[in-house]
Amino acid sequence: MPAPRIMPWDAQGSSHEILLSREWLVTNGLGGYASGTVSGAITRRYHGLLIAALPAPFGRMVMWSHISESLIFSEEDRVSLGAEERAGGQLDLQGADYLREFRLEAGLPIWRFKVRGLVLEKRVILLHRQNTVHITYQLSGEGPRPGLELRPAFNFRHYEEAVDQLPKIPYEIRATDGRYEFTNPETTLPPLRMCIPGCCSAFTIDPRKIHQVVYRTELERGYDYEGDLWSPGAFRIDLREQEEVTLVGSTESWDIIEVLNRAEARAAERARRERLLGDAVPQARSGIAAELVFAADQFVISPAGRAEEEARAHASGDEVRTIIAGYHWFTDWGRDTMISLEGLTITTGRTLEAGYILRTFAHYVRDGLIPNMFPDGEKEGLYNTADATLWFFHALGRYFDASGDRTTLSLLLPTLTDIAECHLRGTDFNIHVDPDDGLLCQGKEGYQLTWMDAKMGDWVVTPRRGKAVEINALWFNALRLLAGWLRESGDDSAANRYAGHAQRAQRSFNERFWLADGGYLYDVIDGPNGDDDSVRPNQIFAISLEHPVLAPERWAPVLAVVERELLTPTGLRSLSPNNPDYKKNYHGDLQTRDAAYHQGTVWAWLIGPFLDAWLKLHPNEQEKARGFLSAFPAQLDEAGIGTISEVFDAEAPHTPRGCIAQAWSIAEVLRCWVKTDASN
Repeated sequence: MPAPRIMPWDAQGSSHEILLSREWLVTNGLGGYASGTVSGAITRRYHGLLIAALPAPFGRMVMWSHISESLIFSEEDRVSLGAEERAGGQLDLQGADYLREFRLEAGLPIWRFKVRGLVLEKRVILLHRQNTVHITYQLSGEGPRPGLELRPAFNFRHYEEAVDQLPKIPYEIRATDGRYEFTNPETTLPPLRMCIPGCCSAFTIDPRKIHQVVYRTELERGYDYEGDLWSPGAFRIDLREQEEVTLVGSTESWDIIEVLNRAEARAAERARRERLLGDAVPQARSGIAAELVFAADQFVISPAGRAEEEARAHASGDEVRTIIAGYHWFTDWGRDTMISLEGLTITTGRTLEAGYILRTFAHYVRDGLIPNMFPDGEKEGLYNTADATLWFFHALGRYFDASGDRTTLSLLLPTLTDIAECHLRGTDFNIHVDPDDGLLCQGKEGYQLTWMDAKMGDWVVTPRRGKAVEINALWFNALRLLAGWLRESGDDSAANRYAGHAQRAQRSFNERFWLADGGYLYDVIDGPNGDDDSVRPNQIFAISLEHPVLAPERWAPVLAVVERELLTPTGLRSLSPNNPDYKKNYHGDLQTRDAAYHQGTVWAWLIGPFLDAWLKLHPNEQEKARGFLSAFPAQLDEAGIGTISEVFDAEAPHTPRGCIAQAWSIAEVLRCWVKTDASN
């Protein structure tokens, strides 16, 4: 196991802002999770101790929002406490006064509190493939043994719903032999079941509304930010008799909840994480890479609630897998899945699951397209994407190289051929090959079809309609891959046909995208307003992919422009600072953020294709290539601790923004960390 990632805390010498701006995340392999700030405060509508991934039509539901934790000392024990602590004998652990350390062990969060001679450690785990959370408290040290009071608070709602919604009818409480169920009679949601197994505890029914909880990050992001929580009462445990206790919260049945006790659950999760490291490539089993393996695990899931899809897969001896694009608010996106697949599954030794993911998405191909994304709580995908399907070819190529799985290749070849034919003759969203030059064109009014997909109402910020540079790099790569696979299968006639289309597209690409005066590539040609000469990172894919479409003599000048104008320590800017539309910060309300999303904001995942391109020009300079990743280890202490954010401000200090944990950020940094390992 890697060394723990430790965030020491000094209540006197450290800024309390750190406790509110650093967040933790634990996931359950279904798309559900627990997350919050190190302080214990909930600052996002997405925070909670159990965001359960439930079947459609529910999706991800905030079932358990918060817990208040207090140590309670008896009258005689107060004599040994300080004056302030003697006053009430009840010490609130939330905040900074008693916290001494926050750390991750094997990627799991632990808080360490110190009260006089006592040390209390708190751990949070989610049981794999269950909507069950275990919160464990362990007391050690010398001093008066207090009681522990735990007061849970709820606001059952979809994780995207506004925080100011509460049911008109009060929640209901049912109690039987130490088992407690809390339900919202206005919905058909399963109850939240809670218990403290294996110890003597008491629950006092004391319903109360917690008024005007302020979600300050939602305030900053321009959303509803103030709402109430409801608490049914409090659990009380005498720690004199019990040094370790676990409060369980779950939407599973009691039979499932009680399969594993706290020790067994912790041992099972630790064993699972040891296997994750053991399965990873050797270069990823220690240090920063091992931490990234744990971070990668958060995104690979069996989607909850797609029962039909699961039944279909099981009938053919398969399993359903997909990739969550980012936490807290993304679901599974086709583009993100295909870009992330190599780093999250191949590098981590989860090749079997990579096959599951690819076959899962192959089933959803419609009119030559894979889904752009699956809305939360729904069973069918949306198809508004021009590049996700082309990334599908790239991901398949990386999978076949790693696995040698020719059975899946043979199974998917008809689908891949159909995809190519749909693009050649034209498909949805005006995606078609231009018969005049063999280049792929895309775009429809009101839609955002490339990865630069910010949209606010009817405003598509970067429509990029026409012939986009990375779309055509991906198209050429897909044609070359398909031709090679067909040739392997013995179909030389079809292989020659697609190789011919690739050759024509490559010739046109080098004639039309090259901007000789600047020494770089147009971002879009033949758009509604002509050719777009914005300096963007999309041109790097003309070099980085397995089959680069750009002529080799032009690699060096393109790379020089990208390195000079776009490269930062945390990835590539999405637009050159020399462009009048450039935005140096990503912050504010939704409209302000969307205006900056792809107009300068740095994307961590783009460091991957940049390094791939750079190493094609400098194949023997592994050590220098590793230097381009040198800022990322420090990012594991920022924003989402132990993971890497979605985006960063375009200017120093490159503050992390967006999702606190993003699949392709982790995937590409991990993949490139291994790729630049000196032992390779």
